Amino acid sequence: MRVGFVGLGIMGSPMCKHILKAGFDLDVFALEEDVIAKFVELGAKRATYAEMGAECDICMVMVPTGAISKSVMFGPDGFASTAKPGTIFVDLSSVTAAESQECYKLAAEKGIKFLDAPVSGGEPKAIDGTLAIMVGGDEDAFEKAKPVFDAFGSSAILVGSTGSGSITKLVNQIIVNNNIAIVGEAFTFAAKAGADPVKVFDAIRSGLAGSACLDAKLPMMAARNFKPGGTIKVNHKDLTNVLKTAHAIDCPVPYTAMLYEIFQSLKVAGHLMDDQASLVTYFEKLADVVVESK
Repeated sequence: MRVGFVGLGIMGSPMCKHILKAGFDLDVFALEEDVIAKFVELGAKRATYAEMGAECDICMVMVPTGAISKSVMFGPDGFASTAKPGTIFVDLSSVTAAESQECYKLAAEKGIKFLDAPVSGGEPKAIDGTLAIMVGGDEDAFEKAKPVFDAFGSSAILVGSTGSGSITKLVNQIIVNNNIAIVGEAFTFAAKAGADPVKVFDAIRSGLAGSACLDAKLPMMAARNFKPGGTIKVNHKDLTNVLKTAHAIDCPVPYTAMLYEIFQSLKVAGHLMDDQASLVTYFEKLADVVVESK
């Protein structure tokens, strides 16, 4: 099976390494020529979108927005310009369900299968090959694509029809981003009260307050390490998609709406390319304290 993959960033690069390691033939494209060159050295082939459409059984996209995904797949020189009926397009990006449903319809017109399959786990799980993959689409396409999903993920689940994967990802982003924000608020409180944040972390992490977000982000906050695994920019975009979708279906999301404004303030403060752990800086500024180990 030959796989085409567009987007070799923080997430896409380790995912592609796992695809190669699993023995699949791989075509790649990214905006950075030096990144492409590294994958060519590993055994991948540099290819245009149209070449991937013509050559690959599965064409995957991992890019920042739904508009870019649509352009890669259905633009004048996109996958669909050359793809044969039965080819499977997979959008691994975080987009809205409406965008996924539009892509499904465009693909169906050409006899092409489409799956929305966003992932969760950030850079650490992309590197480990243990991402959670949330898929929407037809079962036959999912079964054909699953061996590729299994190459870079520990869990690939078909949630339902087209758009279900994208909705699941937005649910994930509501929970994850609010969780990280609350970790930042709670440990700002601990620091302001004079407690050592790391010792507080050690004391509570095995109890009911424990979570994957706590384990992943509090050590980064305390070490002042905001090198991105998941940037404020990407998650700000995801929260924008949450609010758009929530408004369209008349579902109030008050906590997430408030969090969106916190993200806006971090954008203004220059934290756009920092990790989500930098959410703590919002609360630190309010309390005039720094969360760091004593």
